[in-house]
Amino acid sequence: MLNSILWTPLIFGLVAMLVPKRLAPWAAGTGAVITLALAVAVLVGFDPDGGMQYVVDTDWIPGLGISYSLGIDGISIFLVLLTALAWIPAIAFTALRGVERPGLFFLMLAAGETATLGAFLAQDLILFVLFFDLMIVPFYFLFGIWGSDRDGVTVQSATLKMIIFTLIGSLLMLVAAIAAGVIAADGGPLTFSIAELTEKGLPNGSQNWIFWFFAAAFLVKMPAFPLHGWMPDSYRAAPLPALAVFSAVLSKVGAYGFLRVVLPIMPDATELFQTAMLVIALGSIIYGSFMAFTRFDLRLILGFSSVAQLGFITAGIFALNESGSEGAVLQMVNHGLVVVPAFLIVALIAERTGSEELGPMGGLAKRAPVFAVIFLIVTMATLAIPASANFIGEFFILNGIWQTDIAIAIIASSGVVWAAFYALRMYQRTMHDPLPEGADSREISLLDALVVVPMVLCVVVLAFSPQLIIHSSEPAVAENVEKVFDEAGAGSTAAYASTAEPDESPHGTGDPGHEEGSE
Repeated sequence: MLNSILWTPLIFGLVAMLVPKRLAPWAAGTGAVITLALAVAVLVGFDPDGGMQYVVDTDWIPGLGISYSLGIDGISIFLVLLTALAWIPAIAFTALRGVERPGLFFLMLAAGETATLGAFLAQDLILFVLFFDLMIVPFYFLFGIWGSDRDGVTVQSATLKMIIFTLIGSLLMLVAAIAAGVIAADGGPLTFSIAELTEKGLPNGSQNWIFWFFAAAFLVKMPAFPLHGWMPDSYRAAPLPALAVFSAVLSKVGAYGFLRVVLPIMPDATELFQTAMLVIALGSIIYGSFMAFTRFDLRLILGFSSVAQLGFITAGIFALNESGSEGAVLQMVNHGLVVVPAFLIVALIAERTGSEELGPMGGLAKRAPVFAVIFLIVTMATLAIPASANFIGEFFILNGIWQTDIAIAIIASSGVVWAAFYALRMYQRTMHDPLPEGADSREISLLDALVVVPMVLCVVVLAFSPQLIIHSSEPAVAENVEKVFDEAGAGSTAAYASTAEPDESPHGTGDPGHEEGSE
């Protein structure tokens, strides 16, 4: 089942490349719909208490201990579902307006979906790094070929900056991944299985630098302050449908990497650098919120809003408790569901006003009440109004931070206030105020509504049933958090102590002697 989910988009992307141009969108769209159907089928058969499920484990490069290993649990299942869902409106929106060289465009979009799904499904560290690095390749071409120069920013400079930032982070992560496998082997058989690396553990000194190598890659991808330097130019230059899925899903792979790789494999370093990561998260919240409030470009308002939201998610993860991590998982899904229709609405606004700047906008709600209501729902979700799923996610996160550090929780809560300012300002300046000369206030078309409304409905439904995600992720999140404190408390360097017996397990679970010693 996971193989089918993973490779279906790429297969249909290749078909889109080979068929006549007019059939390319249909081929890509069919692949995306089938992928979503498979993801829903996995969700229906998913057992929240079943641990890692639908596992695929095959030796890939046995001599190097690398395996083709896939699996899905409560942390990743809804991110896989989000990925499968987000690509459909991006494909449909592009198909309705047409695009040059459609076969290549949809192939790159499909390749991006496969690489992203691979990162969420991979259970081998090298396989995870491979998919993590491959994600950026199709978007480099999507931004570079179909992007446009805006506000003095050229496509060439924007894509070059993006690739340099992400490439440096990816190289650091590759070095760290190889080092983790070699050090954990300690002269024995080499393996890069995430589960086995978690069980074997790493010595404290190695954990510290490996932690920061992984953190650099993940923080660049999110992006987080101050490693976000590539984001403003790339967001200006990118084609909006590709930018919608890029912002909604690819940024979550960085946050997911902390939960999947860093916390279980480097528990001592996670605990040691907890405060440092919370400060970085706090910086992202404050800086992203402030910049979103001061910008007039709709793309950058949403872009810096995403920096702030990823700051909340990072803070939830490094609260190192169940409330924070559950809120982080919920908020990753919430943000993805909101960002896709938000960027598509920006494209619709630009079609009506000829601009993406707040200055020449206003009054678009005058003859478009349905369009205004759709945008209002997205705006309310962005500012995390009470009763929205975003509010519940942020509440879980702030509650988790409060249990860890009250001062950071109080400062982080200011991001909620800032969100109300920049979100309401964005809505007011586009939908209300006088209608400027040359702007066209017209209702959303039926076809555009069929693209945008389903995502908005998902936002509304999740507001009424966030427990669907919380309940399914709770066992996996609890296990992940417990690993940090159990393994850090046990002292992972015990595995390397010269007095240790060959059959002793410093990270053993269920060993009464070990538990008593930890306590």
